[in-house]
Amino acid sequence: MAKKVILLTNLGSPDSTSVKDVRRYLNEFLMDERVIDVPYLGRLLLVRGIITPFRAPKSAAKYRTIWTDEGSPLIVITNELAEKVEKHSGLPVYVCMRYANPTPAYAFKQILSEHSDVEEVTLFPLYPHYAMSSYETAVEHVKNAHRIGDYGFKLNVVAPYYNHNGYIDALVATLKPYLVKGKYDRILFSYHGIPERHIFKTDPTGSHCLKAENCCSVESPAHEKCYRHQVLETTRLVAGKLSLTESNYLVSFQSRLGTDKWLTPATSDVLKDLPSKGVKKLLVISPAFVSDCLETLEEIHEEGRETFIEAGGELYDTIPCLNSNDDWVETIVDLVNKV
Repeated sequence: MAKKVILLTNLGSPDSTSVKDVRRYLNEFLMDERVIDVPYLGRLLLVRGIITPFRAPKSAAKYRTIWTDEGSPLIVITNELAEKVEKHSGLPVYVCMRYANPTPAYAFKQILSEHSDVEEVTLFPLYPHYAMSSYETAVEHVKNAHRIGDYGFKLNVVAPYYNHNGYIDALVATLKPYLVKGKYDRILFSYHGIPERHIFKTDPTGSHCLKAENCCSVESPAHEKCYRHQVLETTRLVAGKLSLTESNYLVSFQSRLGTDKWLTPATSDVLKDLPSKGVKKLLVISPAFVSDCLETLEEIHEEGRETFIEAGGELYDTIPCLNSNDDWVETIVDLVNKV
């Protein structure tokens, strides 16, 4: 039997809340050609000359509002998840990040130092949906480190699992305790946003995505890499298991960057508009994030609440991410075992 190891990969986090560390993190993140997909020199000027100098101090202040005694919530949660997956699977589990530390090369070095006879490393991206700026860049980053290192072990990759029963059931389990009849006027599924051009770029047909109003519900090979289709499918499956009608919930996209056309509606706009439409009590879940981080703890939980309440909302609750929930751990192990 092959000696098998699991490698979890997540987004990453600054090493600290200092402006210097946040600036370094943002530079690495935003210089990723799959995040800001413009030619290198233009990206360099935009990121290091305009975005990072202004954004780093503000982001550092935001990170300070969520930082714990143990450090970055995302890093702490991912490490807790790794421990539980290791215990449940009986396999060694390691962690690496797409940006900052620990790097894939560091994780591979750890693996080989402790398991010199390893034959297979199964990469589990902590991104349920395919997008070039999340799942794709994380996977390619690890693949590149594996290729450069010329390691003797095989690298397997778990495919996007946006419609996997275990993932859907885990989301349903987080929602159920909140679904007291009449407590909320709506449920908002807020997903990380991406530019529309990323949708076009990952459409292998070149003629399906965003070409028709119902493109995400018309079967197509494009759906294998279509982020919009996949998040709508996740929402549909969760809503179905909870017997929600379309009048019970909404879908929106958060964390917009820049002035390009992004997927709509924007979460910030939805939160401003809902109270005027009679939605005064709102429940928010962010299924694209499986680990609580700046985008959920600060942007959704704090900024989102302020936006909604200032617009006339009365009740605003947010659901924690899957983090290290037992059913989520079981799902990861199940998906790894199927590779």
